Amino acid sequence: MPDTLRHYLIIAVPLLIVMAVLPSVYSNHLLLFNFVIFFILAQGVNIIYGFTGYLPFGYVGFFGAGAYGFAIMVMHLNAPAPLAVLVGGAVAVVLGLILTPLLRLAGAYFSIANLAAALAVLHLVANPALEQITKGPYGVALNGTFNPTMAYAGGILILALTLGIVVYLKNSSFGLALQAVREDSFSASMSGVNVVKMRTVAWLASALVAGLAGGVFAWYVSVFYPDNVFSADFSIFAIVFALFGGVATISGPLIGVIILYGIYNLIGFTTPQYFQLIYGLLIMALVLFLPAGLVSLATRRGWYVP
Repeated sequence: MPDTLRHYLIIAVPLLIVMAVLPSVYSNHLLLFNFVIFFILAQGVNIIYGFTGYLPFGYVGFFGAGAYGFAIMVMHLNAPAPLAVLVGGAVAVVLGLILTPLLRLAGAYFSIANLAAALAVLHLVANPALEQITKGPYGVALNGTFNPTMAYAGGILILALTLGIVVYLKNSSFGLALQAVREDSFSASMSGVNVVKMRTVAWLASALVAGLAGGVFAWYVSVFYPDNVFSADFSIFAIVFALFGGVATISGPLIGVIILYGIYNLIGFTTPQYFQLIYGLLIMALVLFLPAGLVSLATRRGWYVP
């Protein structure tokens, strides 16, 4: 059996089945939906950072663009929600194309420029002059689209797509070439790898999944403000979850979401002071002792972790 199919069957399919069944046995539907969203976003960060080395501090820009793409389609064109979600993904890809010049930067320069770009998009959609199109800073209320059950199902489908992309990158020659570019772009280019093309494809793939996640999020909540869908928390959480579990793997970001978002929901709301302390200690320990993430514990023992 090819590794791509095997990994999808042993990692992606069980997770998708569990997340699809859980709403019937667990009442906190919103919590489960948020888990699905962060599974998608953490893997989206994994696509661009784990396989190319670009750390996207402004990753939430794609998420917010997807949410507003969805909202505009519903508000002004009365588009059905599933189509509007797809358009939200397309809007994020277009934004990614516009921002491809950022890929000429490296390291902290890219991360800061990406964050600035996300803030620019936020201020654009929140501009009172665009109230007739985006509702400006006054928030979006999508009448007639509120359907958490269908939106959750849409989130599961997007998660399935996202995991498929990551599994492919992990096992394909394309993904190996991407990792070669991440390690040494000059040597990779000398070996015949089209560095610009490879990075652009990964960049747009990560934008697509974030945009689709933003669209399905807008479908689920139906009422939101610019500061909600462009909140830096989405970027920070997605990055920390991916790094904690281990990037350039399939299972690492999933493990990071389960552990850290689980801790956040156990103690983050009721005792935020303890949550911040525990979170800080966990991240410090990770940076000092496990810079490759939790999955490195297994790889150090010679175990293979997909």
